[in-house]
Amino acid sequence: MTTDVIALTERMPDPWSLVAGLMAGGPQTLLSVDRAEGALLQLCDEQGRPLVSVEAPLLVRLPGEVARLLGPEAAVGGPVWWTEVRAATGVERAPQLAGTVAARLAGRLGGAVWPPDAVPADGGEAPVTGVVGAAAPAAAQPAVDVLTDRAAVVIQDRPLVAMTAWLADALRAARAGGRAFQIVTPPGVRLSLPTRAVLAGLPNRWVVQDGAGGYYDGLSGSVLRWQDGQFAATGTPAPGFLDGVPRAAVSEEHQLLLTFTTRRPADRELLLGGGLAAVWRRLTGTEPAGWGTCEPAALPWSRRELTERVRARAPQSTWLVVVGHPEGPPAIATLRVRITTGGVEEEVTFALGQRDGATVDGADGPDGADGPDPADGTAELPGLAGELAARYGLVSLLAQRRRARADLTVPAQLEPGPAPLAFALGAEDVHRIGLPHALRPPLPTTPRRLGPAGRPGLYYPLPDGGWPAYQHLMAHLHGADPARGARASAGGA
Repeated sequence: MTTDVIALTERMPDPWSLVAGLMAGGPQTLLSVDRAEGALLQLCDEQGRPLVSVEAPLLVRLPGEVARLLGPEAAVGGPVWWTEVRAATGVERAPQLAGTVAARLAGRLGGAVWPPDAVPADGGEAPVTGVVGAAAPAAAQPAVDVLTDRAAVVIQDRPLVAMTAWLADALRAARAGGRAFQIVTPPGVRLSLPTRAVLAGLPNRWVVQDGAGGYYDGLSGSVLRWQDGQFAATGTPAPGFLDGVPRAAVSEEHQLLLTFTTRRPADRELLLGGGLAAVWRRLTGTEPAGWGTCEPAALPWSRRELTERVRARAPQSTWLVVVGHPEGPPAIATLRVRITTGGVEEEVTFALGQRDGATVDGADGPDGADGPDPADGTAELPGLAGELAARYGLVSLLAQRRRARADLTVPAQLEPGPAPLAFALGAEDVHRIGLPHALRPPLPTTPRRLGPAGRPGLYYPLPDGGWPAYQHLMAHLHGADPARGARASAGGA
C-alpha cells in the first residue's frame, strides 16, 4: 500500500476535523505539532516515532490540477481541499492508520480518498488501538524516511511524484543540513518536471528499485549502491533503464523547452510574470491557468498576487510552479525570482508538450505576427524573443526540442537528449561583448536584431544537431572556453 494518502474534501478541514481524524489512533493518542511553523500534525507511538503526518490543507481552485497529478480517475468538478496524510515507512499499521485518518476527514467534510484502496475495509469507522502518545514531537526533519549525516531519503510509492509542499519542506531541510536529497520509488513511477528539476543536480538523486533488490538512478541510469550513508553511483548502466518503455512509444511526441532570464529595475509598479505570460500566449494561445509555491498549483493566474507573494519574501528568492489549462496543450513552467544588485531577475524554465502533426492553437502576437507553426511552434521563437527583449528586459534565452512524453512527465528510462534550436542574447550583454563582434558568429545564418535599433539584442538560429554550433557560438561570445560561455549564457536558470 502507498505510504501517501490524500483526502480530497469539499469543505476545509478545520482544526477540529483534523483532531477528529487524528484521534483515529485511539483514546490514548497524543496530538503533536511539528516545529515547521505549525504546518504539520503528527501521531507518534510510545517511543516517539512518527506514525502518521498530516499536512496543512491546500485549496486547489484550478480545474484539471488534481487529475494531472493523481490521474483521470481522481478528477473533480470544482474547487477541492487537498490534505496529504503520510504514513511512516516500515511501521506496522501506519498505512492503515493513514487511510483511516483520510477516510474520516472525507466522511466528515464530504469528498473522497486517493487512492481509493487506502480506505480500510471497515470504511475507517472501527477504532484503532495500540497507539499511545509521545512525550515530544517527532524529529525536526520533516517527512524523511532515512536520515544520515550525508543524505535525507524519502520513499515514494505513487504514480507521479510531484513537488508537493511537504516534499519541498524536506528538500529545504536537507539543503539546510548540508545533506543530499534522494527520493526512492518502485519501477514504473514518473516525476513531474518541477521534481525532476530539483533532482537533476548531484548529490540529489532519483533512486529507482529494479525489482530484484537493486537500485539505479532514474535520470542517469547508473546502478546505485548504498555507501557511506547515501546512494552512490557505480558507473555501470542498469538494464532496467535501457530496457524501459520502448522509444517508439514517444516517437511521435516531443517537447519544446525554453530557458530564459529577464532582468528589470526594481520598481513599486513592477508586475512580475509578464515574460512568462507572453511566452504562454504565443505558444498556447492563452494565459497560464494558475500558479503556486508547490504542486498542486492551487491559485488562479494573477500577476499581481504573484508579485505580492514575491515582495513578502524579499530579499529571499522565490520559486514558483506555473501550469496551463487542462483543455489546452500540456504546458508547465517553473519561475525563480531573485533580487540582485542589477534589478529583479526572473529565471524561467518552460515546457510545452506536443505530438507530431498536432496544431498549437495560438493567437496572433501583440505585434501582429502570425500564430505558432502548426507543426511545432518554433516559427514563433524569433517574435517571442523580440517581445521579451523589447518589453521584459531579456538577458538570455535558449530554445530546445526533444523527443519525450507529450504529457511532460519523466519516466525512469533512457530518453533522447534535447537539441538546441536557437539562442538569444539581451541588449546589455550584446553591448558588453560589442555589436560588431556579436554580429559575426561562426554560424551559417545571420543573427536577427531584437528590440531598439540603437541598442539591440540578437537572436541566433542554430542548425540541426546544433550542440557543436551552440558551443562554438558560446566560445565566440564569451571567450575561448565553451563550457564557461554555456554557463554564463544560461542565465543561471
